[in-house]
Amino acid sequence: MAITNLNSFLCDYFSAKNCGIIHNNEGVLKIQLNEQMDRELMNRPFYWHYIKKIGRDGDPMQLTMITNPKKRDVPGEWIHFGSPRLQQIMNNLKCNERFTKLFQKVNTTNKVPLYPWLVTNIKVSYQGQHKKDEVFSIGLHLVNGRMKLDMMTELGELELQTKISDFCFTISPIIKLRSGYLRIEDVITNYIYNQEHQWAKKSLEILDEEIRTLKHFYEGETETEQMKKEMDELTKRYDPKITISMINGGIFYLKEDAL
Repeated sequence: MAITNLNSFLCDYFSAKNCGIIHNNEGVLKIQLNEQMDRELMNRPFYWHYIKKIGRDGDPMQLTMITNPKKRDVPGEWIHFGSPRLQQIMNNLKCNERFTKLFQKVNTTNKVPLYPWLVTNIKVSYQGQHKKDEVFSIGLHLVNGRMKLDMMTELGELELQTKISDFCFTISPIIKLRSGYLRIEDVITNYIYNQEHQWAKKSLEILDEEIRTLKHFYEGETETEQMKKEMDELTKRYDPKITISMINGGIFYLKEDAL
């Protein structure tokens, strides 16, 4: 259910941003950034300020990302859940494209109904002794309630646009947006509930051990401000937590047989 194919996710992301795919093979993805994405990802504000000042177009960088563990010796950036570059891309999506509305492109001279899908990309973060993130892409048909997993991959096979095609019309949703989102959230919650959480038990064991060690260190002393501060830091570091956060989402109007 989670986005496990990071290569496909990244390829779709940069294609949607109109960046060139130079190379994509066996988990090695090389991208030619455009100016906008160079500005957003490569942290070169002084370069772009200088280039614009002298009236030149500039030279956007190329970015090579490795998602295949067997290819980690290839020059490039190793991308995995929790890696700084992936977090940067997720934050970029969250800040700039939190919600969208798109229509499937249809070439027709007959009237064609388009049905609303609520699509959400949701991040589940596990925090304890170690940190781990999972990203889920789920779509909900807002008329019949059908749900699809790995929705971004499904949408990647369709041609989408910001304006509705000629002769097409939209079907009004039966399921309200809030109700639809709560249905999706229930799926995520049930998924989390049914997982084995040995990591959480291990984190609690380590927390208990660290607190005992700390108390032994301060043995014979009344609880000091420093001791309390260190206990709070240990609790913050090891106390297991699971958080669910929305990356982005949207309404996608698709043909009845699109998926």
